[in-house]
Amino acid sequence: MKMLFACLAATALLIAPALAKPLASGQFSGAITGGVENPIGGDVHGGTNAPLASLAALNPNLPAVNAELRIQARSFEDIYGEAASFGVEGAYGLGGGRELFGALRAIEAEEAQAQVGQAFVPALSASLPVFGRFGAFQALSLEGGVRQYFDLGGGFAPYIGGRVGLTQVDGIRATFTVPVPAGVGAEPNDIALNNVRFYDDSTAFTVGLDVGVSFELAPGFSVGLDTGLRYQSGLKDDDRDIGALGLASINNEGDRLSVPLTLRAAFRF
Repeated sequence: MKMLFACLAATALLIAPALAKPLASGQFSGAITGGVENPIGGDVHGGTNAPLASLAALNPNLPAVNAELRIQARSFEDIYGEAASFGVEGAYGLGGGRELFGALRAIEAEEAQAQVGQAFVPALSASLPVFGRFGAFQALSLEGGVRQYFDLGGGFAPYIGGRVGLTQVDGIRATFTVPVPAGVGAEPNDIALNNVRFYDDSTAFTVGLDVGVSFELAPGFSVGLDTGLRYQSGLKDDDRDIGALGLASINNEGDRLSVPLTLRAAFRF
């Protein structure tokens, strides 16, 4: 997808016939947007060490020996990586190259799996890997802000912008598995905690900074390519399934800092 954006931007540079014109005072525009968001900060979960009195509590086929769950923090980059973003936008010209805008964006990253720690079993003198598979990250963000264009000539109009808003993030469930070596207990002896409630439906605060450039491809139609920073505050934890395991602290996270790459196609009215 990044290659697609790069090709579209290069095409716009080659064919842009005139300076992209900001909205005049009182003028409206509508736009569709699409892009990606690359996380650079924020954890899906934190880390902790949680003692377990008996492995048999997790799988009755295992011996009743003690263990310790050693969970390590994992970031949004570790778990989900790049997220896709699509949306619609409306803007109103204030004059002087400045416009107010409102945007509705959908953000989604597919479900993903990673090793999240180890289960140390003293009786086996071994640490077994703990894997977590997390459900898709799905969010809907309603934002508003202001954008300022600068007339520098040369066939394009750079701009900066700021935005604030609220983001509704769907609840996230997880499955945790521990592969256990053959010969330990009776088969099947693997540990699997399925469909674990991890984050509840959450309403988060969003703030962002945009920098980009706009190209007018035809009268009343322009494309813009921008990047910047997006911050989304933490999510509402759900400890009903993991609290009894001593893991209630690991989902006190969920804030996310990302770098977007967004392509915008705008139509003036």
